[in-house]
Amino acid sequence: MSQAKSSFSLRRQLSRGRQVAGMTTTMVGGIRAAKRIGAFKQPPRETLPRYIQTFCRKMAGSFGVKVVEVEPVEQFHGLWVSNHVSWMDIPVVGTVSPAFFLSKAEIGEWPVFGKLAHAAGTLFIERGSGDASSVSAQIADFLAKGFSIIFFPEATTTSGKKVKRIYGTLLQAAIDADVPIRPIIIAYVNKDGTLSDALPYYGKLTMKESMKKVLDSKNVTAYVLPLAPIDPEGRNKSELTNLLQARMNEGLAELHSRVLSAPVED
Repeated sequence: MSQAKSSFSLRRQLSRGRQVAGMTTTMVGGIRAAKRIGAFKQPPRETLPRYIQTFCRKMAGSFGVKVVEVEPVEQFHGLWVSNHVSWMDIPVVGTVSPAFFLSKAEIGEWPVFGKLAHAAGTLFIERGSGDASSVSAQIADFLAKGFSIIFFPEATTTSGKKVKRIYGTLLQAAIDADVPIRPIIIAYVNKDGTLSDALPYYGKLTMKESMKKVLDSKNVTAYVLPLAPIDPEGRNKSELTNLLQARMNEGLAELHSRVLSAPVED
């Protein structure tokens, strides 16, 4: 190995080490904060969102990702939805929204992440037979109690260039709880104004490969654009799905036009 390559490899390893150390520090800080406010015993949902937002912002920052609201994200109650590009979406949406996360019940049993998820007031879904209507009912009950939820209606990650077909089954929860749907759109952008190809986690990319790409990326900004809320009153699930699909498609195009230096090529 040449001296130049060896030097580059060393710098890259040191950079990765600093970011992992930052992530660990954030985790430890989150655990301490959760203990201080008693979140491990009983998550104080009324005050938790601001703690979650601080934790998520620091977590994104530990990977070198800055979160920027293109327009102010209003902190109102509702069923929040976002396009899905990366595992980084979790800290990004957690930074800007007052919503709690949705998770499969088994994740709550994980040693460290499960405890943190419980402390963060995560809504753990009991699937039973896997009936989506049961999941929607659980979300509606949570919403009716005054707590917001966020989920990714594409149900898979993408390249970030477009919004895939969304699945509207869980939008029934907004109808049943009579709360607005609050969409947001995310775009990961390099310093030169191009769409990042390091942050998207999709296709055949493994988690290990994705983690390395993110750790090696530099100066990536996660731009977030809030879209107009959708009132479910007088609309059925199919109508809400079509309206949300159109709004998210238009929103992504608008966000790209505002933050990218050139149009996106498919």
